[in-house]
Amino acid sequence: MEATCLVVLLRFCVQILAFPAYLLWYLGIWEPLCKKLFPYLMAVVTICYNKHMSDKKKEMFSNLKDFASPTGALTLLEIGAGTGSNFQFYPAGCKIICTDPNPNFQKFLNKSVAENPHVQVERCLVAPAEDLHQVPAASVDVVVSTLVLCSVKSPEQVMKEVLRVLRPGGAYYFLEHVAGAPSSWTLFWQQIYDPVWICLFDGCHLARETWNDLEKAGFSELKLQHIHVPLKWQPNKPHIIGYAVK
Repeated sequence: MEATCLVVLLRFCVQILAFPAYLLWYLGIWEPLCKKLFPYLMAVVTICYNKHMSDKKKEMFSNLKDFASPTGALTLLEIGAGTGSNFQFYPAGCKIICTDPNPNFQKFLNKSVAENPHVQVERCLVAPAEDLHQVPAASVDVVVSTLVLCSVKSPEQVMKEVLRVLRPGGAYYFLEHVAGAPSSWTLFWQQIYDPVWICLFDGCHLARETWNDLEKAGFSELKLQHIHVPLKWQPNKPHIIGYAVK
């Protein structure tokens, strides 16, 4: 009870400090401003993130070719592709369909396409992960999301769409920051920062237990690992990494 009261008190203090952002949000100014500025922030953040996570991403994507179609071709759908920071880790000849709900990422995505000629980007769609109707059912070999499920409105609906677009035997690869362990200091601070974090960073939730959505989704096989990434910002350190087979 004492811990809960302390969380509420500290959360209120943080919200007071963030009052200007809340005021802009109430006036309808913050959200469109955030949509425009967020891609510039992520362009910097993803470079730093990849420096710390390069080895993990290489290991994570090392068996992508195992899920290629019988012809040997690999068609990959990346949801929430953002700046295209994962392109460098995909195998040569991979055919990519990108989606992101924010069209302001496009110029950064174009830059990544130019820097990674070893992959073929076939389409870039402006679409939320919960609604991939532009992608036919059972049409892709692999779906990828990294740092995406923290900000979607309905992780459950995203899982339904992932399973719909994957062909039988296809795989969903994920790398997501998640809630810290129960009773940990990490979770304590996540709970304090979370309301303001959601407002400031385009709907990103610090304390989602995303592994539960994966376990309930209905994949035939799930390989999931909890890790702590070497980031300076403590509340973002807990991650899950792995893949699930349809």
